[in-house]
Amino acid sequence: MTETALVLGAGGVTGSAWETGILYGLAKAGVDLGDVDMIIGSSAGAVVGAQLASGLVGLPELYELQLADPQGLTGGRLGVPTLLRYAGAVLSSRTPEAYGRKLARIARGARLGVTAEQRRAAIADRLPSSDWPERALRVTAVDAATGELHTFDKDSGIPLVDAVTASSAVPAVWPVATVEGRSWIDGGVHSTANAHLAEGYGRVVVIAPTASGNKVIVSPRSQAAELVAKGARVEVITPDAAAKKAFGRNPLDPACRAAAARAGLAQSAAHTAAVTAVMSG
Repeated sequence: MTETALVLGAGGVTGSAWETGILYGLAKAGVDLGDVDMIIGSSAGAVVGAQLASGLVGLPELYELQLADPQGLTGGRLGVPTLLRYAGAVLSSRTPEAYGRKLARIARGARLGVTAEQRRAAIADRLPSSDWPERALRVTAVDAATGELHTFDKDSGIPLVDAVTASSAVPAVWPVATVEGRSWIDGGVHSTANAHLAEGYGRVVVIAPTASGNKVIVSPRSQAAELVAKGARVEVITPDAAAKKAFGRNPLDPACRAAAARAGLAQSAAHTAAVTAVMSG
């Protein structure tokens, strides 16, 4: 069990910016996680994972993109009524699958200011290529009918843009994604990192913008502990106080992404030694 994996979790626009800052800082320090054997991405992490795995744009360029003027980017917001419905779904669910089904119902009933076609086009604009990379990449999404977690890869027969759009379909913010007749919602609904999918890899780095869990969603650190118990070496990176402040109150606000990226770059130094130790075996 010597292969390496990078897990990139969910966290909105600010989460993807922070992840990019972390990755860039680690690379500057000599730890390039783009060289891992497997990248697993959920929601924001699916976007960053696809960008990184493409090999077409380097981390310096990806980081600079996060600092660019976000004018023209469509943001979103989870309002109080929706958050209350999310909380009710948690309290009334016993499993991630039940929770996923309830959020899918909330998503279907939401009135949105963007169409499914517009959302897909926005995701396509963020990806360096619409083709699956040769590097191993798995993208998560939750089946809206069953609430079950699913992963897409280059052998799934699903276009990369559709996979990432499905993975990023935050319920009641973005449209439910339809791919070949099936409906999908955000991969972060099952868990914010889905680090359990790295089982079987001996060295794992988890970068999770959303560190918490609840009664149905397992936290990234709990998933990492399970991997460690099975013999893996794991480092988990979650936002520090400065990063949380940079995220602001709305992780879907593009205006906060530059501050989040800078916070990730600054925080990376605190994790360089630990990540190096994990990756060096």
